[in-house]
Amino acid sequence: MDSDYEHKTQKAAVNHKLDLDKDNLVKLSHDIHDHPELSFEEVRASSWCQEILQNNGFSISSPVGGLKTAFSAETGKGTLELGIFCEYDALPHIGHACGHNVIAAAGVGAAIGLAQLTDELDIKLKVFGTPAEEGGGGKILMLENGVFNGLSAAMMVHPWPVELTEMPCLAVSHIDVHYFGKAAHASAFPEQGKNAADAITVAQVAIGLQRQHGHQYDQVHGIVTHGGDAPNIVPEHTSAKYYIRSRDIESLKLWRKKITDCLTAGALATGCEIKIEDKSPIYSEMHSDSRLVEIYRKNAEGLGRQFAPAENQPAASTDMANISLYIPSIHPTLGLNCAPIVNHQAEFADYCISELADQALMDGAKAMAYTVIDAVLSPETRAYLSSKTFLGAVS
Repeated sequence: MDSDYEHKTQKAAVNHKLDLDKDNLVKLSHDIHDHPELSFEEVRASSWCQEILQNNGFSISSPVGGLKTAFSAETGKGTLELGIFCEYDALPHIGHACGHNVIAAAGVGAAIGLAQLTDELDIKLKVFGTPAEEGGGGKILMLENGVFNGLSAAMMVHPWPVELTEMPCLAVSHIDVHYFGKAAHASAFPEQGKNAADAITVAQVAIGLQRQHGHQYDQVHGIVTHGGDAPNIVPEHTSAKYYIRSRDIESLKLWRKKITDCLTAGALATGCEIKIEDKSPIYSEMHSDSRLVEIYRKNAEGLGRQFAPAENQPAASTDMANISLYIPSIHPTLGLNCAPIVNHQAEFADYCISELADQALMDGAKAMAYTVIDAVLSPETRAYLSSKTFLGAVS
């Protein structure tokens, strides 16, 4: 069979299948959006994704990796194993303001589009439900627990204000900070107290001053989650959450040391004790696979997607980045053309069930499926991916 004809025929089959299932995929996206679930609590979203996959011939394993809302779905018996990733956790109070409902539906869509072709493509296709991207590091935990062993490629898409082949990503450390002082009557016996709220105040001032001495890619953001109990009680316990980001893991180590020194200064200045807890594994920088990126770009552009310039784009963080250190991976964005409205705003959540978002999820599903077809039908790319098969042993 002519190679170009083979590509076109198989892409046409994917396109036909996805057009038939559009209503179900859009419903999945909207249902997840309408029932937001926080990290590690995505029971309904996970089950809805599994149901559609199972109805399309996938065998399901759930839970996996020790995470109750994680799943693995697979079909095909081919010699090359490829993974499509679904996220579905929401943000506190503002729901799906990062568009993980679209990510989940696009991932499921790409998978059901390809399921009919696994024998022809000689692949084993796996879909992973990955909890807790928003600070819990679900993918990293699954990676460490061997869930992705055997994969030769991994991909997902992510809603964003603009279309990008590669979402710029920073390494990030998520920490909780607790200060422990001593309570006292704030008016009658203030000298008997050790003020844990003052400890946070000193730390935040120190961090604010430290920012001017960081590199342009060094960031830190935090919130106070408990600041005391009553104005007339010297606060004996306070707590805060901080995200510390830098260009890569090595840079993050240096920047985190400076920030934790600032936090420790708050305890030293007030006579309080301090406890710093890591709330997830460290997220790394992203290393997108250039071969897969170029294949995805051509397919997305063929569907009418228009990519923004890569220069000077703002950066976020994702646990998909850690996967990219071990497995050829892509993490392109689906532009919703909504600027100045951006991710993590309530208004962005509204955009994630708009007609633009529904079209983006369909285009993202097709572009990922087409990318798989082109990659595995290219002898050079298939050989390259086969040589990259992940055998585990993450330290």
